[in-house]
This record gives sequence, C-alpha cells and structure tokens, in this order.
Amino acid sequence: MLWQTFSAAPHRVMFLPGALQGVAIMVWWLLELESGIGPLALPVTALAPAPAHAWLMLYGFFPFFIFGFAFTAVPNWLNSSKIPPAAYVGSFLPLAAGAALFYPGIYHLPLAATAVALHALGMAVALAALWHSLVKATVDDRRHAWAICLAILTGVTGDLAFLAWLHLEQPAWLMLAQALAVWGFLTPVFLTVCHRMIPWFTSRVVSNYVMIRPYGLLWAMLAASLGHALLETAGLSPLTWLTDLPLAAIALWFTLRWGIARSLHVRLLAMLHIAFVWATLAFGLSALGALGLWLDWPWTGGFGPLHALGIGFFGSMLIGMASRVSLGHSGHALEADRLTWWLFWLIQAAALVRLLPDLLPDIAPYRIASLAAVIWLIAFGGWAWRYAPYYWRPRADGKPG
Repeated sequence: MLWQTFSAAPHRVMFLPGALQGVAIMVWWLLELESGIGPLALPVTALAPAPAHAWLMLYGFFPFFIFGFAFTAVPNWLNSSKIPPAAYVGSFLPLAAGAALFYPGIYHLPLAATAVALHALGMAVALAALWHSLVKATVDDRRHAWAICLAILTGVTGDLAFLAWLHLEQPAWLMLAQALAVWGFLTPVFLTVCHRMIPWFTSRVVSNYVMIRPYGLLWAMLAASLGHALLETAGLSPLTWLTDLPLAAIALWFTLRWGIARSLHVRLLAMLHIAFVWATLAFGLSALGALGLWLDWPWTGGFGPLHALGIGFFGSMLIGMASRVSLGHSGHALEADRLTWWLFWLIQAAALVRLLPDLLPDIAPYRIASLAAVIWLIAFGGWAWRYAPYYWRPRADGKPG
C-alpha cells in the first residue's frame, strides 16, 4: 500500500529522494569542510572533494526536482498522455541508486564510476519518456517542451563527460561536465520553466494582468547560456561577459515586466519572482567577473557568480516551484504557510552568506562556507520535514495520484 501511494504520481517518486539529497549532500559537505576538527574527521577521499561536491549538487540533487516537475507539467503543456509509472519509476530507480552509490564512491573510484553510469542511465530514461510525450503532443506550441528536452540531453552529455573524467583523469572532461551542467542543462531548464510558468501563475492571481513572454528573448537567453558553456570549455572564460551581459539585461527586463511588485502579497507567487531576481544578479556578477579577467581588474568573481546562480536562483526557485507542486498535487490549498515562507528566506540567507568571501576577501572562506552549509541544511531539513510526508501519504482530498 505504501509503495502504491508513493508511486502514484511522478512528483512523489522524484521529490522525496530530492528532499533527502538536499539534506544528505550538505551533511557530507559540512563534515568534509570540518574534517580536520576532532571527531568530525572523515577518511581521505579517492575523489577530490570539490568535484564530488559539484557532481552531487549539479547532477545528484537538482535533476530529481526537474524530472518530478517535468513529468507532471510537460504532458499538460502538450495536452499529451501522462508519463506512465513504468517510465518515471524506471527513471527514479537508477537515478536514486546512482545518487546513493556516489557517496561510498567518493572513497572508492570504481563505485563512483558505476554511480555516475547509473545516474546517466536514469537521465536518459527520463529524457526518453519526455520525448515520447513530446512527439504525441496534440498542441501546436511545443517550444518550451523542446527547450527542456534539449537541455536534458545536454545534461546527459555532461553526466557522461564526468564519467569520462573519472576514467581518463583529464581536466578538460571535468571542465566540460561542469560547464554543461550549469550552462547547458540547469540554467536553460530553469529559464524555460520561468518563462512558461511565472507569468502564467501571476495571471491566475493578479487582476488585469497581461502575460508577457516573448520567445525571441527566451531563445536569446538559451543561446547565450550555451555560448557561455562553449567559451568556458574552450578556455575563454574572460570572454564570457559577451554572453553574460545580455543574460543579465534580459533577465532584468523580464523581472520588471512580469510585475514583481504586484506579486509580493501572495507568498507562493512572491517566491518565484524573488528567486528570478537572483538570475539577474548571478548573470551580472558572472559578467563582472569575466570583465575582471579580461581587463585584469582586482576582482574576478571567484565562486560568487556560481553560488548566486546555484543557491540564489536555482535553490530559491526550487523551493517555490516544488512547494507549489507538492501542495497542489497532494490535495492541499495553494498557500505557503509561515514555515515554508521562512525556509525560503533561509535559502536567501544561505546565498548571501556564501557570497561574502568573494565580495569581501578578508573573510575566511572556509568558515563562511560552513556557515552557509549549516543554513542550507536547516532550510532543506525543514523543507523535507514539512513536505516529505506528502509523498507517501494519500492525497488530502481523497483523489487518486
């Protein structure tokens, strides 16, 4: 009975491991950051901690929520058949097995390679399911679905590039895997979902609202994001300001035109608009960092732009979107309670704190990284405690799914 309830809808089987990963990854990372201090010491890793942390966050965490959302939303966008349980469970099993196996793999490289191979298989199964829904679509506008499928294909490629790095130990493969994850997979997916959903959700709440979502600007953002990945992989990071300045300008234009000020009175909607502000900030910081490299300025960004993007934009948007899906598809009212609202602001705090070492060089980076990890852990631990039971309990309204 428990498995039947858990596997009744794709967001359930994807969001639960995602919620657990949001806690497990940061527990491991916090222990790793503090590993030289007494009883917190961990064994020496076979896989360097920084690439391990990058894979866990980029591939081992966000895809669970992306697929949980996409399996639920994309068939509705396309007026297509629902993703069958065999497909979403068939994706969940290798994704979850790969994510779980990666932890011991950090200390034993053959296990890490097996974990990444399983994970890439799970992503490929998910892509095949979404592709099937796309080709069976009964609507003319399939553009958002196309964009998401192509971004996921890039993510599968990046996952395989990480696997190649584990086998070949050539830095170029690691650089490719990380660039494709951030700029070819996650950024395009989040931008596409925002372009589709933020104005639509706003139109359901704000009176006399006109939806503004020009596709030309979306294509420009996706092209710029992929261009950043190509420049970074080619060793031309100082030139990425050419892609990041347009990204920042277009994101700012969308922020203003989507009516952020009129959205703030509804918490679930405000989360999405506030999260998108981080996109402008992250792209702007990335452009300034690249200009610093190009013009030999003192400030070159460090990890600040990446954390503004990953924690600020992706993390905040994930909290907003996943909370909305979890409430709506569990038979609860679409209202963020006070706990969810405060957890969202904790993610804002984690992003701001993590930016400090790159904005204020005199601050000890490892102390700040640990503090940011603790804040993230509280935020996602609280979110998992609040929403995880929805995924194994029947809907509150008694409906199936």
